[in-house]
Amino acid sequence: MQTISTIDGLREIRREWQLAGKSIGFVPTMGNLHSGHLSLVEAAKEHADIVVVSIFVNPLQFGADEDLDSYPRTLEADSEHLSKLGVDVLFTPSVEAIYPRGLEQQTFVEVPGISYMICGASRPGHFRGVATIVSKLFNMVQPNSAFFGEKDYQQVQVIKAMVTDLSMNLSVHAIPTMRHNDGLAMSSRNGYLTEDERQIAPMIYQTIIRIREQIESGRRDFNQLINTENTLLAQSGFKPDYIEIRDAFTLQPASFEGKELVILIAAFLGKTRLIDNIQVTL
Repeated sequence: MQTISTIDGLREIRREWQLAGKSIGFVPTMGNLHSGHLSLVEAAKEHADIVVVSIFVNPLQFGADEDLDSYPRTLEADSEHLSKLGVDVLFTPSVEAIYPRGLEQQTFVEVPGISYMICGASRPGHFRGVATIVSKLFNMVQPNSAFFGEKDYQQVQVIKAMVTDLSMNLSVHAIPTMRHNDGLAMSSRNGYLTEDERQIAPMIYQTIIRIREQIESGRRDFNQLINTENTLLAQSGFKPDYIEIRDAFTLQPASFEGKELVILIAAFLGKTRLIDNIQVTL
């Protein structure tokens, strides 16, 4: 595995692959890799001749009071995991390389509508930061395919919309969420949880499973269902951010007649913000 930190270095080797007719699979990450990330790498290896993984903690997608400075950075361990999986290139650019004119003067990419709801309402500007960095990385790597985890369901929909709107020549693959044995979705931020919080955290998953079962049994009083579950979360020590039942494709509020739905949830447990989702097909 080669580790490349400059854009010019990446483009040089990219030209070699292009001349050789190699297909490229790309997995953009912020590092602190877990089994969920590694499942994206494995999927990329199945679809492409060459696999590139980037590790870049993107300041543009963190809010003023969020965890940019404390976000876990484990490059040495991450590199070891990726090398064992047979990744071809690990791309580790600096903030200065990605944003040479600084964050304040950076040209933005923004996907309207879908970026402003749900997580976008709770974290203003977050998806603008995501769309900007992902579009820049796509321009640098020029992959044939890119791989993202379904745990960040809204993020995947934002990226798919961006790829369509900007006529980008690549396919976006959403890979199922990896979970611990107790159902908690794997996330780098799970490391922030105290031992007691970690015991409570799986309630996030249990909540969306309960909602799915209720919908599958015929319930359509979505607001009442959400209110009940928010109350249960609060009683268990969470600070609910949102529970939403949405159309799986548009992310608009689910209708009574909807057949393809997604249940999305976010809640704080202590200082840690946990998110999860599950799809429902009726």
